[in-house]
Amino acid sequence: NAVRSDLTLLAIRANTPQIDYEEVQHLTNALKHNTTLTKVIISGHCIGVDGAKHFADILRINKTIITLDLICAGINEEGAKHLAFALLDNTTLTTLTLGSNGIHDDGAHHLACVLRNNNTLTTLFLDNAEIGKPGIASLAGAFRNNTTLTTLDLGHNYMQDEGAQYFADALRNNTTLTTLNLGINRIGNLEAQYLAGALQNNTTLTILNLSISHIENLGAQYLALALQNNTRLMTLDLTLNDITDEGVEHFVVALQENRTLTTLKLDWYRIKQNLKVRLKNQIKCNKKT
Repeated sequence: NAVRSDLTLLAIRANTPQIDYEEVQHLTNALKHNTTLTKVIISGHCIGVDGAKHFADILRINKTIITLDLICAGINEEGAKHLAFALLDNTTLTTLTLGSNGIHDDGAHHLACVLRNNNTLTTLFLDNAEIGKPGIASLAGAFRNNTTLTTLDLGHNYMQDEGAQYFADALRNNTTLTTLNLGINRIGNLEAQYLAGALQNNTTLTILNLSISHIENLGAQYLALALQNNTRLMTLDLTLNDITDEGVEHFVVALQENRTLTTLKLDWYRIKQNLKVRLKNQIKCNKKT
């Protein structure tokens, strides 16, 4: 059926029967002429490269869709390329979700081109997209001077040492990003040091997720030292790392100086009660200021 003109949200989720190629064609043809729909969510349906092509065609024509969610949609690097080319001319889409699609490094290269040229996109989800260091480097280089992106999710990719360094360098220059997810990226102490160096001077990032990584007490020390100078970060997620009481002590010291952090996520069950109380009291004080 054609998409009705009075709809503002179209959601086809994973718990509905799989849509086939013909249905994707009907849907995208209808969307080309829809003038009120603002959000399209096709989550968990394997639309593949051909489906991505059809949605790319929509992005070239439709002037109202601001959110496109294609999570877990069977889109590879070729599909990402078609979407990226379309976004070079699109001036309305603000949120693109391509998580759990194997776009790999080639797909990331094309999306990096979007970040260099598109002045509308504010939110980009690329979590679990099988992006390695070359793709991470491209994205970091692009968002270094990007002035519109505020949220970037690169969780569960293959960042590691060099990738973290690329992003740390980019964070030193970027002045718009407020939320960055780098969780599940094998980030260790060295990578934490790179990111901590960037945090010392960054004035825009408010949420940083480094959960499920390999950060130990030394990495915690680097991040805690950065917090003594950072006056913007409000949420730091370090759950499921290898931080013990020794690492937590550094945050206790840091929060005596820092007055902006209001959420610090740690594995509280591993922390001694007295440390836990001191740290939580300091965070409580920050919430009141």
